[in-house]
Amino acid sequence: MERLSIIVVERDRERALKIVDGLRASGDHQVTVIAEETGLARRIAEQQPDIVLIDVANPSRDVLEELALVSGPLERPVAMFVDRSDEGLTRAAIEAGVSAYVVDGLHKDRIKPILDAAIARFHMFQKMRAELAATKAALEERKIIDRAKAILMKARGIDEEAAYALLRKTAMDQKRRVADIAQQLVMAAGLLT
Repeated sequence: MERLSIIVVERDRERALKIVDGLRASGDHQVTVIAEETGLARRIAEQQPDIVLIDVANPSRDVLEELALVSGPLERPVAMFVDRSDEGLTRAAIEAGVSAYVVDGLHKDRIKPILDAAIARFHMFQKMRAELAATKAALEERKIIDRAKAILMKARGIDEEAAYALLRKTAMDQKRRVADIAQQLVMAAGLLT
């Protein structure tokens, strides 16, 4: 495992040391312990860790709101250890961006596998979000191209195939993407109507 920058959020000194020992046993990581949960988002943003481990006996809504800020744009994996939970808090933690939510799971020998799982799950969801964003962008481009084809078909009295061929030729002549040419055409048509 590569050297990671890890923030551990834990009020209790003994429990914090237990987590730090488990992390040190898994590799030479840079570990910082934060004992206070207030201002958590700001403090984590300042340090930009690779992963955040949070150990709370009973997570409150305030802690979960801070978590949502910590993993705001879902920038890093977050693993949360709790003593007990209920369905609502579990759901809120996952919605806040927690990659691993472990109930009654704070055991020194389990920290590394949980850390590995949190990182793997985070990367899997990050990949899925990137693929979803790319798919949405492609769909939007397709819609713009279809609108541009409709404009050309109406203005020039040509069929869909000829309209697309004209868009493609213009894009090649200008060394630009078809979607960019289509966007310009749609914008220009909007100004004219």
